[in-house]
Order: sequence, then C-alpha cells, then structure tokens
Amino acid sequence: MGPAFFFTTLIGLGAFLNQGCTTAPRHIDRFPGYPVGFVERGTASWYGPGFHGNKTANGERYDMYKLTAAHRTLPLGSVAAVHSLTSGRHVTVRINDRGPFAKGRILDLSLAGAEALGMTGNGTDQIELRVVGYDARSEGMGVLRVQVGSFADIQNARALLAQVQRDFAEGRIVQVDLPDGRRYRVQIGRFLTEPEAQKASTRLDRALSLQSFVVRDDG
Repeated sequence: MGPAFFFTTLIGLGAFLNQGCTTAPRHIDRFPGYPVGFVERGTASWYGPGFHGNKTANGERYDMYKLTAAHRTLPLGSVAAVHSLTSGRHVTVRINDRGPFAKGRILDLSLAGAEALGMTGNGTDQIELRVVGYDARSEGMGVLRVQVGSFADIQNARALLAQVQRDFAEGRIVQVDLPDGRRYRVQIGRFLTEPEAQKASTRLDRALSLQSFVVRDDG
C-alpha cells in the first residue's frame, strides 16, 4: 500500500467526521425554525416583588429589573419583541420562566418590561408578541401538558386527577410554593404539538366545565 492509499483513506475519514459534526439535532429537524416568527396577541400581565429572587423555570434567579418574561409554551431561550397595542411602546424580552397561570393571559412581564410598556399602573395590557430569536437549550424544548386545575388543598387536586385520568394517561400533581402559599397543580398528558395539546384542553373544558390551558414541561 503506497502513499496514495493513505491519502485517499484520510480524505474519506475527514469527510465522514465532518458530516457527523454538522448533523442537525433531531429536535431542530422536527421543529424547523420554531419558535422564530411565532406571533401571538392577547393580554399581558407582570410579576414583581413577591417573586424577586425566586428560581425561574430555566434555573436562573428571577430579577424583576431585567428584561425577561414568562410564557406557558414558548421554549425557554426565546427572544420576543413585545408591542403594546394601547400605548404603541415596544420592548424586547427573553423568555426564562413559565406563566402566567391565569386563563386569558398570554405573557407575564418582569417589572422592567412592564415599565418599558407603561403598564404597571393598570397591571395588564393588550400586546402583540413576535419571537425574533431563539437560543436553543441542550435539553431540548420539553413536552407539552394540559394543566386542568390548581388547588391549595391536595385532596381537591387528587380528586380532580382521579377524574381526568379516566380518559387521559400521564397525569400528575406538581407542588409549587408561591408568595401567597403552596399550590398543587394538576396536569395531564404528554403532547408533542400545541394543536394536539389544545385539542385535549378543549375536550376537557367541555366535558368537565374546566378552564384548562397548555403548558410546556421543562423538566
């Protein structure tokens, strides 16, 4: 075997290694471009002193003086441009937490974000958010679940879980400690797409007169 053989072998090995290093992660293949370009309109609220210093969903400590926000389903690391439909003001925030856990609201801004939009006095505002960037995490985006209730009494949470588990598997109770006390959140399912999760949420609301909503599980 002469020099030409080894040269040819090295070229082939280099091409193989290079091909392996440039293969896109599977979650990017399955969700091309998500969530950049995502647009949503609705009611925004804000959260401040009671949560300042608490751990956020991505492991950071919540700092109400930084431009961050909480969203129920957008992947953590999403960067959103938020436009107030009432004042016309704009602010860009990074999604690092989960919320708001109130039906009819789509975004919980930090104090700094709320001040930028001039909405701290009213507490809520009508906004449009557009995702303009996304710093993907190595853990991926996580699965989607439907939150069907939140209770101060764990017995009430267990009763609802038993009721919804007749039709949906993967039910669980998540304990969270909030400034106003401990809560037990009842969640069901493991969904890969938001339309699939929303369909289950709508079905549960109709059958049991609930006010459920879709959340992303980052654990």
